[in-house]
Amino acid sequence: MNKSQIREPAQILRELGPFSEVPNVGGVSFDGERGWFAGGSSLRAFEPETGAEVERLNLAADAGTAFDGRYLYQVTSDRIHKIDPKTGSIVASIPAPGGGKDSGLAWAEGTLWVGQYRDRKIHQIDPETGSILSTIESDRFVTGVTFCDGELWHGSMDDTRSELRRIDRQSGEVLEALEMPSGTMVSGLEARGSDEFLCGGGTSGKVRVVRKPKRKPPAATSR
Repeated sequence: MNKSQIREPAQILRELGPFSEVPNVGGVSFDGERGWFAGGSSLRAFEPETGAEVERLNLAADAGTAFDGRYLYQVTSDRIHKIDPKTGSIVASIPAPGGGKDSGLAWAEGTLWVGQYRDRKIHQIDPETGSILSTIESDRFVTGVTFCDGELWHGSMDDTRSELRRIDRQSGEVLEALEMPSGTMVSGLEARGSDEFLCGGGTSGKVRVVRKPKRKPPAATSR
């Protein structure tokens, strides 16, 4: 373990759901107003304070979900679909780098970042072609992926332990870890502003809201 790593229990602020007719919550995203999650046979929008469902797009949605400011992206089987949320139509589609073994999905800096669950990797890919631009290695299974204030976070899981991890984008080194309660699964992951994470709860059918810790900048040293 990195001696400078910050590690502490995750603070769950509220639980949303369980949502009806959802055997598994996959990817989670946020469009600035509404949360979205992959519910298997549908992509659902919900109110992030109360969990009230506000929209449902009837299309297959079984893994990571992302939003680029206009379009949703959804991992479905071995493809990543680009979806117009106003119509629910698929406007483009690219191959997923894991060929059906992909997990989380995030949009940042004009590219997509795709978690690889059992391969323990995160790929940065071209959103137009699906070509892999870079790869980050992890030492645990990778679930959801998100960026918050320019920092890369991902959900991780081994056995009954799940964490939210902030990692170095170059080395993959874990800089900070928020430990979820035992038996609490993290599937999808998305930052909601600078203060909260939306965490997919897998087979619980829930979305959990976790507080993002505020870190004070290091004090200046006098000379």
